[in-house]
Amino acid sequence: MEASAARSSEGVEPPPFLIEKHRKYVLALQSKTDAFEYVVTEFLRMSGVYWGLTTMHLLSAGDQMDTEKIAEWVVKCQHESGGFGGSVGHDAHLLYTLSAVQILALLDRLDLLDYDKVAGYVASLQQADGSFAGDEWGEIDTRFSYCALSCLSLLGRKDQINVDKAVDFVLACMNFDGGFGCAPGAESHGGQIFCCVGALAIADALHHIRADELGWWLCERQLPGGGLNGRPEKLPDVCYSWWILSSLAMIRRLDWIDAEQLRLFILKAQDEIKGGIADRPGDEADVFHTFFGVC
Repeated sequence: MEASAARSSEGVEPPPFLIEKHRKYVLALQSKTDAFEYVVTEFLRMSGVYWGLTTMHLLSAGDQMDTEKIAEWVVKCQHESGGFGGSVGHDAHLLYTLSAVQILALLDRLDLLDYDKVAGYVASLQQADGSFAGDEWGEIDTRFSYCALSCLSLLGRKDQINVDKAVDFVLACMNFDGGFGCAPGAESHGGQIFCCVGALAIADALHHIRADELGWWLCERQLPGGGLNGRPEKLPDVCYSWWILSSLAMIRRLDWIDAEQLRLFILKAQDEIKGGIADRPGDEADVFHTFFGVC
């Protein structure tokens, strides 16, 4: 997005992209450690740090973050198992293990990791049918298939798992409409589709996708206001700008939606006073939607 936006297709001048306000919004989150929101989101702090750090890098302000302190904190969240928790003292989970690896990759500090130890943790969660549990407690979800393949790809350790079986499980979650759910028989969902298509892309298995059918399902997520929803009959949400667009990009159908109207929807979801981006215009901004809006 450009700070000086072009006119929309309806001839209305869209709001400017508030780069500096978004930088200040993310930076301010580091100091609000006594806020209610900070306390109750401790369990997903690893992902929150990834969202904030990546947003700052995309806004050409990564140097304003205390990268050494962030790297030290990430390492403190690692378990003996090799996996990472959402914060210090929390149980290891694939979601936060991927976020930890992504953060260290972004900081160019993967040297802090024992690659084989982390890869061993990820591989230990693969099940006989090729699926992945999120942690030792056994929940199965295609999100975890993506996390496992993405993490191992970043570490150059895909050979530690049975990739063919991982692909078979993802394909078993493909539905009649070309979409994917969280498990075989589960309804198609924008977030799950990103995870499944992303996992297949990493596994060099995109040729299994019914691209036109999936492309139609994805482009039908765009609503009259320009925003995208995650499944039929739901409200538009800025985060699906990433999940849906990325999926369309991977199957080379990016031109099947009205990009300018989507862009306008995201710009209207900005907080013009404090910075940050909300799930939709008029709601409260948060770092999750700020990350996906900027992406």
